[in-house]
Amino acid sequence: MLQALSRIGWRRTLQACAALAVVLGLLLWWLLPLGEPAPSGTLTFSTGVRSGVYQRYGERLKGDLATDLPQVSIRLQTSEGSQQNITRVATGKADFTIATTDALATYLRSGKPGADRLRGCVRLYDDYIQLVVPRDSKVRKVSDLIGKRVGVGQPGSGVRLVADRLMTAAGLDPANDVTPVPDGIDTMPKQLENGLLDAFFWSGGLPTSAVQELSDRFAIRLVPLEAPLIKELQAVGGSARYYRSAVMPADAYRNAQQGQAVPTVAVANVLVTTDRTDPAMTEAFTRTVIDSRDRIGREVHAAQLVDLRTAIYTDPLLLHEGAKRYYRSVKP
Repeated sequence: MLQALSRIGWRRTLQACAALAVVLGLLLWWLLPLGEPAPSGTLTFSTGVRSGVYQRYGERLKGDLATDLPQVSIRLQTSEGSQQNITRVATGKADFTIATTDALATYLRSGKPGADRLRGCVRLYDDYIQLVVPRDSKVRKVSDLIGKRVGVGQPGSGVRLVADRLMTAAGLDPANDVTPVPDGIDTMPKQLENGLLDAFFWSGGLPTSAVQELSDRFAIRLVPLEAPLIKELQAVGGSARYYRSAVMPADAYRNAQQGQAVPTVAVANVLVTTDRTDPAMTEAFTRTVIDSRDRIGREVHAAQLVDLRTAIYTDPLLLHEGAKRYYRSVKP
């Protein structure tokens, strides 16, 4: 009898232990994360000049990244533009950036340090090339810039690259036929307003706030970049193939355009990182860029143009493995 009771007690003890193990297992399953740990650490995001679209977009994206990646500290770093951005990421001085496809292709062809490690995450929005002059200027086409003081962008900017190419396509020597002023969008509008520049080039999303604000206080005009000039530009080949004909809609800068659409050149922007970046981090970063489009787009219009259907086309860069993961996860 005592042995039978002992066996029953032992059996009940085992059953209780088993039940307790199940409960503990369920509790651990609930409390502990599964799969890869959440991204953590510090990231540097290289943007652009303070009044440009890259910087304004980066400031707003940083807020969404802070919400989506609470264990990641994100540092924004201003820059001269695309060319400097690419160099920083390729050489490990920044983790993510935005750059134009023509500047990326130029860097890849140069064989500079880290070129083979560059990867794309998202095709973002297009930059539009804007040649700005006072409204009463006699400059009607790029070749009319001969002898003029022309803002061409800082040496590390994307605008410097395309400005030199456009002037060359128009038959000008960028170094000798104009007086090139190597300033950025943060200073060129004021210099034009004060008569220190006769014209300036800018490459950016529409509208760029610095150009918009200039048009609100000073009479300016946008010089058309017509199809024959663009054909000359594209005939160079190589990275110039990333330029295409486009039109700035009449309401991009109402005061400057006075109801007229303006033909120009467009070039795509890409979110860039390297193959060194952790796939989980890149997947999460890419997700935030896509998910934040509408919210950021209410303040930075160019962000509205990010399109999931075209985001994977990051040519000339290969798509990062983490970005591939994201696109697979949202594929219908």
